[in-house]
Amino acid sequence: MEVNEARRLRELEEENRKPKQIVAEMDFVSDTLSDGRAFRTLTSVDDFTKLCPAIEVDTSLSGERVTRVLDRAMELHGRPGILVADNGSEYSSQALDAWAKARGIHLHWIDPGKPTQNACIESFNGRLRDECLNKHCFRDIVAARSLIESWREDYNKLRPHTALGGQATEEFIESLAGRVRPARLNPPRQLELFEENPSSPRLS
Repeated sequence: MEVNEARRLRELEEENRKPKQIVAEMDFVSDTLSDGRAFRTLTSVDDFTKLCPAIEVDTSLSGERVTRVLDRAMELHGRPGILVADNGSEYSSQALDAWAKARGIHLHWIDPGKPTQNACIESFNGRLRDECLNKHCFRDIVAARSLIESWREDYNKLRPHTALGGQATEEFIESLAGRVRPARLNPPRQLELFEENPSSPRLS
């Protein structure tokens, strides 16, 4: 088993040395607070390392808010060449189009009704719902942010991935540090992504 995992890791390293576009996927997941009010989460995942750089949580998330979250994630983990998303209103906004053009990022829209074209983030969202959202009753948006951020940290630090030779994301990134060049392979750091949304109602 250890031999197979070592071989898989070597294959991943060799594949990563080939010129390629860094691909990231993003999506939204909706849920409700204990009083029935809805909130949304913006999720994003790196296709190669499986890193989740951010989960933004609020009662509403505009296109401008999405671009700010992506900018902060890129400061720590590098710029993707391709960003895959569906055609939701938050993504198809002029703000996101202008943001991507200014940064040389290609926005790739999946075909309507084809979630398998965004398979990495769909799988991630399923784990988020099963392991976090469905297991907690969030009393307010602050509690939701805290519990979801704790889950994200565990996902990056502890969850093994078959595609990464059985390693967790941070372990995989650290094993490649110094041997490959992509900026996205910098060790993950804590992100302070949650900001007040002026359009959101105050939750007590």
